[in-house]
Formats: sequence, structure tokens, C-alpha cells
Amino acid sequence: MNLFAQMRDDVLDALRAMVADGALPEGLGFDNVTVEPPRDAAHGDMATNAAMVLAKPAGLKPRDIAADLAVRLEGLERVASAEVAGPGFLNLRLDASVWTQVVETILQDQAYGRSDTGQGARVNVEYVSANPTGPLHVGHTRGAVFGDALANLLDFTGWDVTREYYINDGGAQVDVLARSVYLRYLEAHGQDVAFADGTYPGDYLKKVGADLKEQVGDRFVGTGEEVWLESIRDFATDAMMDLIREDLASLGVEMDNFFSEKSLYGTGRIEAALQALDDKGLIYRGTLEPPKGKLPEDWEEREQTLFRSTAHGDDVDRPVKKSDGSWTYFAPDIAYHYDKIERGFDALIDVFGADHGGYVKRMKAAVSALSDGKVPLDVKLCQLVKLWKNGEPFTMSKRSGNFVTLRDVVDEVGADVTRFTMLTRKNDAPLDFDFAKAVEQSKDNPVFYVQYAHARIRSVQRKADALEIATGVPQLTDPAEVDVARKLAEWPRLVEIAARNHEPHRIAFYLYELASSFHALWNRGNDDASLRFVQEDDVIASAGKLALPAAVAAVLTSGLGILGVTPLEELR
Repeated sequence: MNLFAQMRDDVLDALRAMVADGALPEGLGFDNVTVEPPRDAAHGDMATNAAMVLAKPAGLKPRDIAADLAVRLEGLERVASAEVAGPGFLNLRLDASVWTQVVETILQDQAYGRSDTGQGARVNVEYVSANPTGPLHVGHTRGAVFGDALANLLDFTGWDVTREYYINDGGAQVDVLARSVYLRYLEAHGQDVAFADGTYPGDYLKKVGADLKEQVGDRFVGTGEEVWLESIRDFATDAMMDLIREDLASLGVEMDNFFSEKSLYGTGRIEAALQALDDKGLIYRGTLEPPKGKLPEDWEEREQTLFRSTAHGDDVDRPVKKSDGSWTYFAPDIAYHYDKIERGFDALIDVFGADHGGYVKRMKAAVSALSDGKVPLDVKLCQLVKLWKNGEPFTMSKRSGNFVTLRDVVDEVGADVTRFTMLTRKNDAPLDFDFAKAVEQSKDNPVFYVQYAHARIRSVQRKADALEIATGVPQLTDPAEVDVARKLAEWPRLVEIAARNHEPHRIAFYLYELASSFHALWNRGNDDASLRFVQEDDVIASAGKLALPAAVAAVLTSGLGILGVTPLEELR
């Protein structure tokens, strides 16, 4: 039950009737007609912009259209009144019975808020995709939470979702990892070692070095890279991916697929992707203009193999092969996305860190070219996270050597708090993560406030169970109760908007607003005993009162489920 969608259908039916009656000209498009909550709740329950968007194409005054539309809508059973406001907006007040029906629907329909807007289309959501050179850090944490919540949201709205991690195991950084593990391997043999040349000094590699010693003994001691580099690279990558999987599991993130960049090399898959672009006339030999601003010291004008990405919206064409014949970093990424298209996905989403902003246009151009514009790619950038505690920058590096790890954060505040807090800002806005505030029990902490609402409801339900009072037909007699029901009615609409825009933070915002409405009603009950959910001397009244908190709990549970957060049964 999407009340706003139903009301929009009523508005469109009324507009079609106006066309049939000659009050509106034929041929008008209604796509931009909306029905949404008014900016000021005092103006009504819903508002439509129909008259405003149709006035110009219809050649009529907005208020005249709105006045006619108001008369037609007031004839509907669910509409109590329709009032023209301002230049031609139409504010609607709904009959009180509508809010009771909303609560009844939620209690009867466990799928309330779910939709089939995705229509089973296949979407690949790629997120985290960190280099397999160490534990995930706090920046990866935000991308992991955002990507996972987005995947859950799309699944909730009828998409067939694949959660994917792209293992960047084909570049030079994996060779550096192998050299770092080799040093820990020598250390495990009792040798003194020094980390230099960008090698990774984190303690997390000590166990990897010891495990390597246990597996191969002293076979690699005193030998050159040509003997051990490839073997240790594979061993170290596997060990790091095991560590990363454990990190993700601690956050409640489980991938459907891990795709290895290395699998693209030497298999013809990169060549096949570039050939597909070449067949479209998009690969050529040429030279690029020097970058704007200060030239890099190693800049030289040289002929390269280029992808004509400007033909698909990019600012400049991009090199795919260097002058020495080796692939650029972009080439395997093209091949990887070509593989996604070949796997039959209808839509692609990449979740990148803020430092990948310059990569967005070229990647979109590649997907557009490879799919002939049929497969959309949405790239979501996650901005940086700043850690604080008691007003001071917070640093802790138990395992990494030089950065705060995902596991550090989870160990400090727990997975649920971490996930919810990471979604309290839009993905492209910087986020301050204050460890003290994240566990503070106050209204200013959205994690606590939402969890507290659910815990309060469960305490009411336990009390009702002890008194053997079952939930009955909803009874909404006070404006504060109706306010909560109004907010519940917004849930299906909010879910669809969040999914359409790929914005899971909207779910967190909504849950906080719903919790606020519920807490306001609870506080009213402290002063007015008739508003308390359990009336020990009136079983019938209690049964009717219990319906509303039960509906709130159902929606909170659904919303927290999308965010990957477990609802609390009680606060400790």
C-alpha cells in the first residue's frame, strides 16, 4: 500500500476526467505531476503540483485548474478537503479513516514498503574493492556500509542484486605486498629486517610470514625474487583476502562474488574488450594534449593507443596502452566492466572512494560504448571519514602500522552502531565519526534514538503479553497518534525514492523521523494516561492502542534491515 501512489492515481483520474469534459485540452503529459507531503504539515496531509505543471501547456491559469481539480477530488471517500494555495498548489486533507487503514495494512502485510519497481532486473553493485595488501581501513568501512545498504535497498524494491568485490591483484602493489611478506618470512626465521621502498610494515603480516615459513620451511631463505616472487604473491594475496573477508564479516557484509583482476591478464579478455571498442571505431593511435596547469616532470608527448572516450561524454580521450606496449590501469577496468555487461546485468553501480572522482567520466564512457548505451553505470563516491573522540581527532593503529582499520572501529562501537552512523550523511558529504557520540544515549545520537524506539515498543509488547492483551483493531484518537500514522504512510514512497536515487541514507533519516514521532507520542502518554499503550483496567482500549506501536516496530525492523542493523529488544 503506497498511499501517495494511490492518491496520485486519483489525481490523474481526475485530470483525465477534466480532459474528457473539455476542462483541459487533449495531449497533455502527466509525467511531472506529483503528490507528496507538504513542506508545512499545517497545510494538510498531501499536496499536488498538478495545476502548476499543466497551466502553461494547457494555456490556463494554475488556480483555475486547481479549483476544478479540488472539486473533483473532494468527491472521493478518502479526501476530507482540498484547498487551493498560493499560485496554484493544491493541499489535501485525508479522512481520518485513512490513517487507521494504514496501520491495519502494516499489521496485515509483512511486505509493507516493499515494491517491484526493479521488476527483477539484474544489477551489479561493486563496492569496497580495496587493494589486497592489508586490512580494510575506515575509508573502506564507509564504502562497505554504503554499498551493502544500497544492495539491500535495491533487493527490497524488486531488483535481482549481485554484490561484488573486485580484487585489485594485477598491479605492482601486489608485488610490494609479496616483498613485505618475504621480510616477515625472514623475520620468522630469526633474521633482522628493515622495511623500506614503500613496503608494508603492519603487524598483520607477521602471521602471514610465519604461516609461509610453516608451509615452505627455509626454501626461500637467501634466494632472489625470481625464485619466490610469484609464489609469495599468490600466497600473500590469498592471506589478505581471507583477512578482508573476516573484516567484512565483522561488519555484517557478505559478498556474492569476488572477481580477480589478475584473471583478466594473459587470457585474452583485455584484448577482447578493446577489440569490441575498436570494432566501433573508438580505438586509435594518437597523442594527448599536456595536462592543464603545471606539467609533471616526466611528461613527454608520445604516441599511445587511445580510447575515444570523448565520443561518450568524457572530457579527454584516455590511453589504454602505453608506448612500451604495456596496459594502462584503465585497460583491465574496461575489460572488467565488459565482463559485467557480457554477464547480462541490466544496470551497474560502482562505489568508489573520494580519490577516484577523476575516474568517473572515463568509466561511464567505457560502459556506454561497450553496451551501446543500453547498460547504465552509476558511480557513487564516498567522501572521507574523520574520526573523533571527546572533541579530539582519534587515532589508533593496532594492526595496520599507519591507519585506523575497519576492525578497530567495529571493536570500539560494534557493527550496528558503525553501520548506522556511516549512513547519517549522504555518501558524497564528508562524515565526522565521533566515537563518544556514537554510543551516547541521547536524542542527538540517531543510532540510539531509533534503537530506543524499538526497545520501548518491545517493552510495551512484553507487558501486554504478560497481561494477555492481544493487539486489536487500531484506535487513533489523538493528533499525536495520527502524526505517527502519517509518518508510517510515507514509508513506501520514501523507499522508492531512496532506491531510485541510490541513496540509502534516506532510510536512516526517515527512521530517525519516525522514532521522533513515536517518542513524542510516548512522552504525551507520560502526561495523559489515556494515551498510554497498555491500559491495565481496559483491555479493549489497550488492544486498540497496541496496534500503532506494533506497526511502528514493523517499519523500524524493515528499515533497520535495509541498513543491516539489528533492532534492539531492550536497552542495557
